[in-house]
Amino acid sequence: MGSYCDFAVDNPIHQHYHNHEYGFPVTDENVLLERLALEIFQAGLSWEIILKKRQSTFEAFDSFDVDTVAAYEQNDTERLLGNAGIIRNKLKVASIIDNANRIIAMREEYGGFGGWLKSNHPLNRHEWTKLFKKTFRFTGGEIVNEFLMSTGYLPGTHDPSCLVYDEIKKLSPPWQQVDPSIFAPE
Repeated sequence: MGSYCDFAVDNPIHQHYHNHEYGFPVTDENVLLERLALEIFQAGLSWEIILKKRQSTFEAFDSFDVDTVAAYEQNDTERLLGNAGIIRNKLKVASIIDNANRIIAMREEYGGFGGWLKSNHPLNRHEWTKLFKKTFRFTGGEIVNEFLMSTGYLPGTHDPSCLVYDEIKKLSPPWQQVDPSIFAPE
């Protein structure tokens, strides 16, 4: 099997995400919540299913506005679990709502999720996973790894031969700003 770059290049479902989002640096709190939510929803499922349901998930979660999601009540959870346009997993939905509240709690000390990420960078995959498990719900190693790669904190999203790789490097993502040995396998 080839890389995601090879796979996504002509795939209408994956192409836009690959070419314009995956690995690009992200600081916007709502986008960060959405990316974390998508990775949580993906656990145990294919990324293609998540991308197919992405727009309806975005709409169902009020554009992943952190304050709005954090204020969801039982009727909102029931509305979400009744929405066939999203992944209807009670534990995943509850974790996303709880994680929005945890992001709000980061604002005082870090200025929000982006500030928290920046203040903890650089860490290797193992250290990031430990920190995410301590801070958020439903965040195992693969979820954390993909979230951090998708938002520019860990390398590995694109092959060096991929045209998007050079485009991302021009934006100086966080992973590029540190000694690459930190990301070496343990």
